[in-house]
Amino acid sequence: MRTKKDVFAINWMEVDALRKAKHDDPHHILGMHECIDDLYVNAFRPDAENVSVINVKTGKEYPMESKRVPGFYSIKIEKCDRFDYKLRIYNAQEEYVDIIDPYMFESVIDPIDISLFNEGEHYEIYEKLGAHPMTVDGVKGVLFAVWAPNADRVSVVADFNKWDGRIHQMRKLPYSGIFELFIPEVKENEIYKYEVCARNGKTQMKTDPYGNYTELRPCNASIVKDLNAYTWTDETWMMERDKKDLSASPMSIYEVYLGAWKRPKDGREFFNYRELAEQLAAYMKAMGYTHIELMPVMEHPYDPSWGYQITGYYAPTSRYGAPEDFMYFVDYMHSQGIAVIIDWVPAHFPKDENGLGRFDGTPVYEHEDSRWGEHPHWGTYIFDYGKPEVKNFLIANALFWADKYHVDGIRMDAVASMLYLDYGREPGNWRPNQYGGNENLNAIAMLKQLNQVIHEKFPSCAIIAEESTAWPDVTKPAPMGLGFDFKWNMGWMNDFLRYMKLDPLYRKYHHNELTFSMVYAYSEKYVLVLSHDEVVHEKGSMIGKMPGGYEDKFSNLRLAYGYMMCHPGKKLLFMGQEFAQFKEFNESDELDWGIFEFDAHTCIRDYVKELNHFYQEQPALYKLDDDPKGFEWINSTDSNDSIVVFARKTDKVKETLIVVCNFTPIEHKDFKIGVPYEGKYKEIFTSEEARFGGNGKKNRTSKASKKVECDKREDSISVYVAPLSISVFKYQGK
Repeated sequence: MRTKKDVFAINWMEVDALRKAKHDDPHHILGMHECIDDLYVNAFRPDAENVSVINVKTGKEYPMESKRVPGFYSIKIEKCDRFDYKLRIYNAQEEYVDIIDPYMFESVIDPIDISLFNEGEHYEIYEKLGAHPMTVDGVKGVLFAVWAPNADRVSVVADFNKWDGRIHQMRKLPYSGIFELFIPEVKENEIYKYEVCARNGKTQMKTDPYGNYTELRPCNASIVKDLNAYTWTDETWMMERDKKDLSASPMSIYEVYLGAWKRPKDGREFFNYRELAEQLAAYMKAMGYTHIELMPVMEHPYDPSWGYQITGYYAPTSRYGAPEDFMYFVDYMHSQGIAVIIDWVPAHFPKDENGLGRFDGTPVYEHEDSRWGEHPHWGTYIFDYGKPEVKNFLIANALFWADKYHVDGIRMDAVASMLYLDYGREPGNWRPNQYGGNENLNAIAMLKQLNQVIHEKFPSCAIIAEESTAWPDVTKPAPMGLGFDFKWNMGWMNDFLRYMKLDPLYRKYHHNELTFSMVYAYSEKYVLVLSHDEVVHEKGSMIGKMPGGYEDKFSNLRLAYGYMMCHPGKKLLFMGQEFAQFKEFNESDELDWGIFEFDAHTCIRDYVKELNHFYQEQPALYKLDDDPKGFEWINSTDSNDSIVVFARKTDKVKETLIVVCNFTPIEHKDFKIGVPYEGKYKEIFTSEEARFGGNGKKNRTSKASKKVECDKREDSISVYVAPLSISVFKYQGK
């Protein structure tokens, strides 16, 4: 409650600031003020013809006066105690509407919230900033709050005030840079923006950085949305998730761009999140995938960015529906036993006028020095990771998706661009750190803090780095390492695809590109990826990369996928590659589902389906992914035949697998390989099954080992090895 004042005099300089829409503390003059035995009520409504004060209890009307400044209304009510009131706003036709005065309320955001935010440690700041439906002093409305530390004034503009920035000017909270205003009677689904007046007098309309919902592009206003209204049904899933050891569990990830997986035939541009959930879950369950990874679902203005240039970090894109629809998507996936990973982009943001760039007329979210604050080859801004409030924005945002949307993992895009100050820059166009190095010390500190906090609050939410260099200890726990759970194995992907593109005749000269990945396989916890990055920008599809004629292409692709599935590391395959789509990924068109009229594509799809199930059924392929005991080379040096043989193991001998990969079109009818144990070995999987499009030849009987030395082992077996094939044998015991 405001205390009574001995004197209340109108400060006309403040009124002039209101008139010019440059007041950063309008509550100081507007609203009801007590002075000894009298009441003063002031209102600024330049849209009104007349304004009155209405006593809510008695219904008595007190007409207000507007004298020196048009739009500023004031009244002195003598010998009167404070009472509940409304403002009656008249138009020129003497029609009126009664409103609850926004300037009658005290500040909602607590000083403790401000202190934590200024220190960069308010991990639920998304509950305070943004637009939040709530009840204050028994009145329902929406609290609007935004951080704009260098602004002269910020206003909420919307349909309910005819987008007039003079009507709902916000209060700047001391020592915070936060502007706040509780507006009564605003309801869900109202669209709004912030009108920000910079110190140079320039005003701009900004989308809410913490907004939970945004208009469909090309419109970009924020939309009021209550995220607590959805009723989740995944309690069992979340409890079971907390019990799971991710490192020792299978992860077969299906990477998806929601706007181009499938598209409706009824004239709509996209399916809704709910429709996509049910279609994708059915397909993924049939195919045997354990995880779906979504290319960014945060709001973004430009379709060809695929979501990697985000303007609404706290809003799922409205292309596919509302926030509750995306909640349903995650909830439904969980009900079908599928985990959801989302791509997240803390590395940069676009320069769109409505976005984060120069938010209050100054570099607020980005660094003011362009050598630290801009990506020259992406044309985007870089976050100022050293600024506590910016760091808080990002850390809280990662937590937000785990908290409000129950996501099971976050894959962080372009981490290398965050770690290096000279990333993508020519000599002389970057600024070293205080020690003269090229490491971005602020970004490193932010990443470590982020991963520590997420693991503390959501320990079973996997954090995955796309880090394209050899930065050390990416998956080592923070603070000694960066603290990620997994890292994309970009080195394996680049080497392996370069090898697979070669004519098999020349592969023997590049054998090290096939085997080198095992030199560093246990330096980090890896995810093997054949991602969207490899099937865009004229790189060709996965099947298009394979050498040879039509049948050889499919044989090579089956071999490639099989080798990937048996190599240590979790697995990721981009949509469309599971059925060997020939065309490159195109965000404006759905996958080439019509291609199944050709049997070869049905066969490769069935092969990937079988691979996924096989992978999950064989503990040796995932249980010791991060332990050198889980892998053993049997023959890694047969470059002339381009054949590799290795074992995958667990702590149980009978789970041992022997994997034989032949990367040439040469058949070997009696190929001898050394084995780790005496006994029988049975072929349990081969890419040459006729139903997969192979030649149908395989090892139909178990192979008993003989005391014949081979591959520096006392025991060996002789097996049939088909051209361009992979075969997996399981130890059967003595």
